[in-house]
Parts: sequence; structure tokens; C-alpha cells
Amino acid sequence: MELRQLEYFVAVADERSFTRAAERVHISQSGVSAQIRQLERELGAELFDRSARTVTLTVAGKAALEHARAALAAAGAVGQAVGEVTDLIRGRLTVGMVIGCTLPPLFDALAAFHQAHPGVELALLEDSSDRLTEGVRNGTLDAALIGAAADTPEGLDALTVISERLVAAVPPGHPLARRRRVVLSDLMDHPIVCMPPGTGLRAVFDQACAARGLRPAIALQASAADALADLAARGLGVAVLSASMAASHDGVLAARALADVETPALLALVWRPARSPAVRAFLAHAGRAFSAS
Repeated sequence: MELRQLEYFVAVADERSFTRAAERVHISQSGVSAQIRQLERELGAELFDRSARTVTLTVAGKAALEHARAALAAAGAVGQAVGEVTDLIRGRLTVGMVIGCTLPPLFDALAAFHQAHPGVELALLEDSSDRLTEGVRNGTLDAALIGAAADTPEGLDALTVISERLVAAVPPGHPLARRRRVVLSDLMDHPIVCMPPGTGLRAVFDQACAARGLRPAIALQASAADALADLAARGLGVAVLSASMAASHDGVLAARALADVETPALLALVWRPARSPAVRAFLAHAGRAFSAS
């Protein structure tokens, strides 16, 4: 008795036709019939009543069907189990990270995954959030740490790591530093230092400006928060940052929350709903690393 014979048997039982069963399993009708006859000889009983136009199960066939399904399911489970082990021994995991983002928990997760599964080849790529998201969608990336505006990308699973409002960061002597309340329009008389398009923070800023009909003067762009802070500290413009980005430069820069921008800038780990064993293992490490931080 072979698994393919059981597969053909189940197909004929489901389709109630040798012709449709043959189409389903992609072999000729004569091939299906021959394999079913061989199975019946081995079992010593006919499995189908072929006297009518519609094929029906005999009593023996009904008794065998449930067991045949179970045998095929068990064989599939064996293949899946071996495949998962193989994926975690000789697989590959490609993770994306938004340019300029240095987030230790992500590196901790990668290190823990590598220690647990040293046979899996790791790759870490930097790009804009837009391109990283597309890479996850099309399967070139297994997961990616991206920036987003308010909501994570539709159709992808996500773990939101940071959700913060925007701030304007300026040197202590700057006119905006003396204000208790700063709104977007207050920035329009000053050059802006901001992240480039394709980042979550820039998306929040651009959307907020467009909603109010404002046209900011973007003087300088940089992907790294530290670079933006250094540029602002040298008086080259008002840096638009998230609260945590500005907090690391407290004393050098004064941060003022943009009171009329309620949409948060998000930093999130995203992945496709259908996950390989390697991705599942990495996400488990990522969840622990980000929770600990």
C-alpha cells in the first residue's frame, strides 16, 4: 500500500468520479483506476461501486476512508515537521531596518536568534520605510523595522515598538525655546531639519502640514536622528523629531511638543501573516527583547 494510492482513493471518494479525481491529482484516468484496483487487491475488498454513473463507496470503502485521510494527514505532518527543522538548520532570515535607526532590542533579538539557530544565515538590510514595507509584502524580506504614520501597513502583522508625538527641537537660545506652546504654523518662519520622505516621522509631518495648508521650508534632510539633532544644535534649522529622539539630546536642545499634531509616529516590526519557522522563532526573540526594553 502506497501513499499515492490512498491519495487517489480519497480523491475519487471526494469527487465521486474517476475522471474528476484524475484531474485533481494530475494523472490520467487509467492511472487512477489502475492504482485503485491495486489497492483493492491488497485490501481484498472493493472500495467503490462502479455500477452507476456516479461512483459511490462500498461498505469497505466507507470504513477505509477515514483512516486513509488520517494516514495522508500524518504523512503531511511528518513532511512539515522535517521541513521546519530543516528551515531552522539551513534556512535564511532577511530582516530590514529603516535607515538611521539604531535600536538595541532589534540587535539583541538577532543575536539571540543566531545563538539559538546558528545554521540559519542572517541578513540585515537598511532602506526607507516605504521600500522595506514593499519588501515584506513581496517576500524579499522576512520582517522589517519600519516607521509609519498612525497605523501600521494594512495586510501585514505588526508589533508596535514606539508610538510618539512629534516635537520641535531647537537650541536653548532659539525663539521657539521660550514658548510654552508650539504649533505647526510657528515653524513656518524657520528652516526645517527633517528626515527624508519614505520615513514614518516625515509622513506624519508632511500629512499634518498638508492638512493645514502649510508649506514648510525643508532646509536639510538626514536619516539619522543624531545627525538632525547636531544640525539643529548648530543653528541650521528646527529639527522635527520624535520625543525619545529629542530626549537623548536634552541640555543641548530644547524640545517642544507640536501641540496641534496628534497623529503619532510609529516604529514597528512588520511581517507577513504566513510565517516560516525561522520567522516565528525570530519574532519570539524580538517580542522578548522589545518587552524587556
